Amino acid sequence: MTTEESETPSRAAGGCVAAAGALAALAAVFALAPEAGALTVWAVGGSALWWATRRPMPDSSATPPPPSDTPTGDVYAGETENIDRVVRGPGEGMWIIHPVRQEVPRP
Repeated sequence: MTTEESETPSRAAGGCVAAAGALAALAAVFALAPEAGALTVWAVGGSALWWATRRPMPDSSATPPPPSDTPTGDVYAGETENIDRVVRGPGEGMWIIHPVRQEVPRP
């Protein structure tokens, strides 16, 4: 392999090296003073929680905008048919929608 064909470093490998370094530093703090090690764990956890709450929310999790037109009483779930009647179903929140029947002449 030449210098031009060198592989790009992996982000996962860099993360593993960083995690190993952080664990080694934490082990050294625990070895010096267990109270300081426990305090370090709490401080790191608290700062991680603070950082997670301060990050901006991505737009992908935003609620969709309301529909432009509100449906009338005889339109359900985007249907354009006229509704004959609506009957409450056996389950909670279940409704049975009966559209108006249209007779189709036989050929």
